[in-house]
Amino acid sequence: MKKIIFAFVFVLGTITMHGQELKWETNLDVAMKISKKTKKPMLLFFTGSDWCGWCIRLQKEVLQTPEFAKWAKKNVVLVELDFPRKTPQDAAIQKQNQELQQAFQVRGYPTVWFAKASKIDGKVNFEQLGSTGYVAGGPSAWLEGADQILKNKKS
Repeated sequence: MKKIIFAFVFVLGTITMHGQELKWETNLDVAMKISKKTKKPMLLFFTGSDWCGWCIRLQKEVLQTPEFAKWAKKNVVLVELDFPRKTPQDAAIQKQNQELQQAFQVRGYPTVWFAKASKIDGKVNFEQLGSTGYVAGGPSAWLEGADQILKNKKS
């Protein structure tokens, strides 16, 4: 009987974890299509995933929590723009990320921009809604700031 209960709890836990997994786009064109279709702004996460301590901390304390997952699914399209030092990266993604780093004038990591994008005559135009970075206090503090950025642009 204990084995059956354990198996049930394990399966239920696995299903719950998969329900909270988020899809982070790495290709801006794909993210823009999803953003347009869902009418949600993009959350552009500029990170150094394999070397930036504050980026790793933001991931663990906020971006990998159930609270963030629930909020993100409702409010934004997630885009990871990574600048790894050790992990190999596709040349096209590397180029795209560098161009976006310049466009958003990112000077430090982690930086999170909220933006809407549109293509006019083949050129991407961004409406920058606001930015943030690491915020101490866990998901509730971070999400409060994110909500404020999104709320200010809706009014």
